[in-house]
Amino acid sequence: MFDTGLRRRLDRPLSAVAARLDVPLLTPDRLTMAGLLLGLGSAAAAAGQLWVLALLLWWLSRACDGLDGPLARRRTRHAPDPGSAPVSGREGSHAGGFLDITADFVVYGATVTGVAVGVWHGSGQSWLPFLFVLLAYYVNGTAFLAFSSIAERTGRRIDDGRSLSFLGGLAEGGETIVVHSVWLLFPGSASTVAAVWAVVVALSATQRIVTGYRALS
Repeated sequence: MFDTGLRRRLDRPLSAVAARLDVPLLTPDRLTMAGLLLGLGSAAAAAGQLWVLALLLWWLSRACDGLDGPLARRRTRHAPDPGSAPVSGREGSHAGGFLDITADFVVYGATVTGVAVGVWHGSGQSWLPFLFVLLAYYVNGTAFLAFSSIAERTGRRIDDGRSLSFLGGLAEGGETIVVHSVWLLFPGSASTVAAVWAVVVALSATQRIVTGYRALS
């Protein structure tokens, strides 16, 4: 819901950090993989009820996810002349974008599962709300990925600097980071937060389905 404005505000500071990280050893894809591993670590920590560690790993994971794109764009702007050796990273291909969105889905699903296991074992809270969150993520992801694919083939691409054509909605990346942080900060209320979040994501999925259908009609 507020991703567009947030991305605009964070563009300059993220680009500045990416400039400092722009060394040959660190590529956008390696940042993506670091975010994936940190996200899986957060899920494992949550399952073990190590809530503070899970929160820190979650934030680090999302920081890596936020920096791989700016680093890739920086590498593209500073790419060498045609005919010279290519720079490392995701420049000139869609492989990095594919890796990025796949890693995001793995991290989101793993962290939901990890928190569900942690609160069930720790305080006996129901894991069902987390199951509904996963279902809502599945429908939501299907809607915007299907739209992105068809929009690309029909020349109706939404170009906002990302690899895919994203349809806006109530639940986007910024909201997801906040909600996942909230249930790690307050694990005693995690099931309640998950129940509310499942409804929000479901509404967002419905909105994307309707908007996408109309845009492609």
